Amino acid sequence: MLRPPAVTELMTPAETVDPETNALAVARTLDDPDVESVVVVEGGEVVGIVTQSDAVALLVDHRDPDALTAADVMSSPVHTVDADESIVAAAERLRTHGIGSLPVLDDEGLVGIVTAGLLSQYIPHVRRPARDAGTTEAAVRRTDRADTAYEKPDWEFEYVGHQGHIDVGDVVRFSKPLDEDEVEEFADASGDTNRLHLDDEYARGTRFGRRIVHGTLVAGVVSAALARLPGLIVYLSQEVSYLGPVDIGERVTAECEVVEEMGDDRYRLTTTVTDSDGETVIDGEAVVIADPIPETA
Repeated sequence: MLRPPAVTELMTPAETVDPETNALAVARTLDDPDVESVVVVEGGEVVGIVTQSDAVALLVDHRDPDALTAADVMSSPVHTVDADESIVAAAERLRTHGIGSLPVLDDEGLVGIVTAGLLSQYIPHVRRPARDAGTTEAAVRRTDRADTAYEKPDWEFEYVGHQGHIDVGDVVRFSKPLDEDEVEEFADASGDTNRLHLDDEYARGTRFGRRIVHGTLVAGVVSAALARLPGLIVYLSQEVSYLGPVDIGERVTAECEVVEEMGDDRYRLTTTVTDSDGETVIDGEAVVIADPIPETA
């Protein structure tokens, strides 16, 4: 697993104008399907941004773009991202603020732009709007034992959602350490005996400089979180992007959020795993079926 690339590796050149540029000229630039936004720059400083939706708003409001300037139609202040930040940080900023583009800045000023469309090819969750899970009257918070065969003292979980059934906005979190014994047991059970995970001397010569946990073992914590949703949860599919390594003995936390009810008891969820520093090491999506819990004696 590798650290996510910096935004400079994915950014594209930014289309720029000064504040006095005619708004019609800006709209014509945005008519290019490859141009999602135009950055307004004054004296080397980013002062605003005009997007395709801003251009559409001019028509909806019956405003004459030929009588307006970029300064009249731009959004300001502008959310930006530093050139040395990762694409994960950029994706979270886009998602948090509900925007589609981020100008990229370094010490010299504007160096490019990253967009939601481009980042979504690498990080699935940038496609999804932020949600405030568990805000309905029916929402409940549960941290007691779920419908699992057993729990261990160093495992933690939290479910924020609807009592007895799944609904959009529900969130489940599961946290546990991934220790030495588990890494060795997983290697034996899976057959993945890559020395990167098992041999200290060998691992020191790799790009990581030390042994790390199997990526699939880390992803397994997502399955543990899903098992603590209401009902009998059955996987249909899982999309995974590995964004960073996990050290042996580190505690990781999986968070799964229901984002779509697909019918026939099928649900689509976002699935992320963070390390003990809160860095996202896995991102993806899952589709599951939620069957009724079978009756037992």
